[in-house]
Amino acid sequence: MADTDQPDVTRYATGVSSDEQHTALRASVRQLAALLGEALTRHEGPELLALVEQVRALAREDDDGALHDLLEGVDDDTAVVLARAFTNYFQLVNVTEQLHRWQEVTAEDEGPLAVAVGRIGEALAEGSVDVALVSDVLRRVEYRPVFTAHPTEASRRTVLALLRTIADVVHASEDPRARPGDAERHERRLAELVDVLWQTDELRIARPDPRDEARTSLYYLGQLARRVVPDLLQELDRRLAAIGVELPVTARPLRFGSWAGGDRDGNPNVTPEVTLEVLAIQHDAGLRELVAQVDEILTEVSASTRVVAASAELLASLEADAEALPITYSTIRRLNAEEPYRLKLSFVRVRLLRTRDRLAHATAHEPGRDYAHLGELLEDLRLVRDSMLADGDRLTADGSVLRLLRTATAFGTGMATLDVREHSGKHHEALAELYDRLGELERPYGELDHTARTQALRAEMAGRRPLVGTGQVPPDGPAAASLGLLRTLRRAQDTYGPDVVETYIVSMTHHVDDLFAVVVLAREAGLVDLGSETRPATARIGFAPLFETVAELETAGPLLDELLSDASYRRVVAARGDVQEIMLGYSDSSKDAGIAASQWQIHRAQRALRDVAREHGVLLRLFHGRGGSVGRGGGPTAEAILAQPNGSLDGPIKITEQGEVISDKYLLPELGRWNLEGALAAVVEASVLHRDRLLPRDVLDAWDDTMDVVAASGQTTYRSLVRDPGLVGFFVAATPVDELGKMNIGSRPAKRPGGDGGLDDLRAIPWVFGWTQSRIILPGWYGVGSGLAAAREGGREEVLQEMYASWPFFRTFLSNVQMTLAKTDLDIAARYVRTLVPDAAAGLFDHIREEHARTVAEVLAVTGQDELLESAPVLRQTLELRDSYLAPLHALQVSLLARVRAVPEGEEPPAELQRALLLTINGIAAGLRNTG
Repeated sequence: MADTDQPDVTRYATGVSSDEQHTALRASVRQLAALLGEALTRHEGPELLALVEQVRALAREDDDGALHDLLEGVDDDTAVVLARAFTNYFQLVNVTEQLHRWQEVTAEDEGPLAVAVGRIGEALAEGSVDVALVSDVLRRVEYRPVFTAHPTEASRRTVLALLRTIADVVHASEDPRARPGDAERHERRLAELVDVLWQTDELRIARPDPRDEARTSLYYLGQLARRVVPDLLQELDRRLAAIGVELPVTARPLRFGSWAGGDRDGNPNVTPEVTLEVLAIQHDAGLRELVAQVDEILTEVSASTRVVAASAELLASLEADAEALPITYSTIRRLNAEEPYRLKLSFVRVRLLRTRDRLAHATAHEPGRDYAHLGELLEDLRLVRDSMLADGDRLTADGSVLRLLRTATAFGTGMATLDVREHSGKHHEALAELYDRLGELERPYGELDHTARTQALRAEMAGRRPLVGTGQVPPDGPAAASLGLLRTLRRAQDTYGPDVVETYIVSMTHHVDDLFAVVVLAREAGLVDLGSETRPATARIGFAPLFETVAELETAGPLLDELLSDASYRRVVAARGDVQEIMLGYSDSSKDAGIAASQWQIHRAQRALRDVAREHGVLLRLFHGRGGSVGRGGGPTAEAILAQPNGSLDGPIKITEQGEVISDKYLLPELGRWNLEGALAAVVEASVLHRDRLLPRDVLDAWDDTMDVVAASGQTTYRSLVRDPGLVGFFVAATPVDELGKMNIGSRPAKRPGGDGGLDDLRAIPWVFGWTQSRIILPGWYGVGSGLAAAREGGREEVLQEMYASWPFFRTFLSNVQMTLAKTDLDIAARYVRTLVPDAAAGLFDHIREEHARTVAEVLAVTGQDELLESAPVLRQTLELRDSYLAPLHALQVSLLARVRAVPEGEEPPAELQRALLLTINGIAAGLRNTG
């Protein structure tokens, strides 16, 4: 299962699934497996079905020799069928598990919001918090999952949609209210869908571009807008009302973000033109969704002025609407003249349609006839609600109308706010061109050290001159590229409104000059005006440093302090409502120093950033760049939120969702509801109740000292492996990482351009992807055993056990490591090493085995278990079941890798051989519910 799976719900659940649930799951799996066998027989013949079963039996018996001999004799075409059969099986198992996971968690008496708000109610009753504090915090609470375009979703959207339909039919077939004749109909429909699945190609023909990635995100966002978010936000309103707290109508407790079309770092396919195209796609989809939701509510708001009274403000707005949209008024007044709310929403509907038409044809905004931005739409909806409340109709006002208003607030007109990310070096290249053209610096800009560069940029921000002036910027240089991007963002805001792009993320932020540089460029592009003594500053976007490596995380606090101490930059932050966003990168820090050092340094960085922000009177919005796997910061979202340092979350938080994590969480809307509710509940609870340090200073110091030992020793052990000269060769040989680029699963290249092919050039996603495919999954655990052993041998065994029992951060950390250890299978990995790795490099596998055994032993000692996942028997059983089907795929992949690599250099492997290999990659990703 994916590293993000079941534990997301354990914070609020009261127990594991029942025997009945597990029995039902197995029955559904058997049913779908039988239907898949029938499809295979129909299309490929009974001999191939027999071969599939023979391969599975040999793998289950762990008969390496016989299995190897069998697979060696399989031709390329047959290998394709074998890989497809096992991949389809896992796809069916996955969607069935998702369905039963939802049934399991919703069987609980109370959901996450009920539990979290109940705890706040208890605190109110005890007097530890007051209503004023809760109301103040709720005004700024915002959980924003950000859908990224990182290449970790191996399944096509076509396949995902088909699996979603299969899940619906399985769910209907298990309905106890079904009629006797329904069973045969459901069985027939499932057989049809499984047959279609077998006929569908799992592999993409072409690599997706950013527009395709945006459409994939919109597929999920549309489901959430229709079937999840309205009910979820209504539940939040209801729960808060029960404890005497009202959520302001202007609050945005839930929002959505996207990187598709905005993440430029290392992706040459994301151009300013593409960014504008993606925004157009988003807004077309968002406006269509809003029109559909208004259509739905129009049937309900039938209140007549013969029965109720409408407010003077609403009646005045209707007069203005009738004057601006006379044709619409003449159409609707005959039947709806005495139904003010239906009239108003009919005008809203037309203005939405006209807004969509205006954006599609790039025509001018017409005040009163379309919407310039989201705020105008929300004001119309608030007019309707306020009028209803004034007349005493609270049920409708806080029912369907408030549902529509909150949903529109959450998704806006474009479904998600786009983040833009760019490498810090790009900005310095642009400024070097501009400064060198002026010739006023003592040395070329590119030769300045950080101190001199900072002084120059600080003076530039404090001044008022235009740096570009009237001189022409070379059209093909770095200055034109950076300024062109920033001007595109200004154009996007002019077209769609201020929410369309809010944050510009600067990757590889090392010093304050990396932020000052983009502020100067943004000023030149008209996005920032630093003001004067008599004129306040304005900033149409905010700027967020991204701290990615351990070294950057260590200096994050002092860097933020230096940033906020600069008067010019502080005016920018003030213009953004005194909110400073900081992005924390999990992937590169883990790849650089190992998971123990990465997780601990991120935790420490959050504390430092929290304290600096408080000193400067700034609200901190942390953006957690988590991947799907534990090795890239993955794990249960709700638990991760609640494990943050107290006080680091004071309302807003952003967390990336990417790749297979998105489909795992949101493919089924019902499960999407549970995942969103769990995360939102955790944000509300942590923001209100986890504001201050609760532990005595001496206890926390002891825990910190112990984690320092675990992290330092873990980092030393990890780096001793990854810096071994033979490691890159071992990794490339023992995993299919070189084949990842042929999978067509993302628009961004797997390697950074311009490198020498070493480990530093490889992005974190393929780093994790490769290790996962060969079942070593090294980034999720390597070094942890040495770190725990060092602490234990230093006399800290009892402290470790106390930390696990009482410290959410440490307990969540070990829980995620334990899950990764359980999915690691070094016996399977040994097949890759024996067959594919040259003898000179194979010795590294001994070190991997030693550290794995050490980590398992140390984790069990701290947690007090006799075996991994002892406290999660259902998950353990599920992994064991999957292994019986994963083993054949691994064996087949090893055989195919050997064949591909035996092709003489300069020659291309046969097409079907490559296809079979790529299918095994897809199948193993499906079986493990994880890629990178």
